[in-house]
Amino acid sequence: QVQLVESEGGLVQPGGSLRLSCAASGSIFSRNDMAWYRQAPGKQRELVALITTGGRTNYAESVKGRFAISRDNDKNTVYLQMNSLKPDDTGVYTCYRRGTYGPRDVSWGRGTQVTVSS
Repeated sequence: QVQLVESEGGLVQPGGSLRLSCAASGSIFSRNDMAWYRQAPGKQRELVALITTGGRTNYAESVKGRFAISRDNDKNTVYLQMNSLKPDDTGVYTCYRRGTYGPRDVSWGRGTQVTVSS
């Protein structure tokens, strides 16, 4: 069974930065697209950033220019660097894995809370 373990989030002031990591086990990491989602109370879960096996990235419009997703296949880890954080960035951030064995081959992390507030 694939497991995704996110690093701890935290409380950050507006304008601050935070780096999240997600360590994967139980799969061939280099063959998996990886992504970060987030969800605020009363709001739908949204895709924040995606990185494919080939390194292509996609970002939500609200985070373009501020967030950066990256991966280290040797460490089976995906990162999300968050800069210039805003209160609207507050939410539970969850790591996501998309495998190669069909639509059921997906994995979710537990999620970690990120709060942006002064």
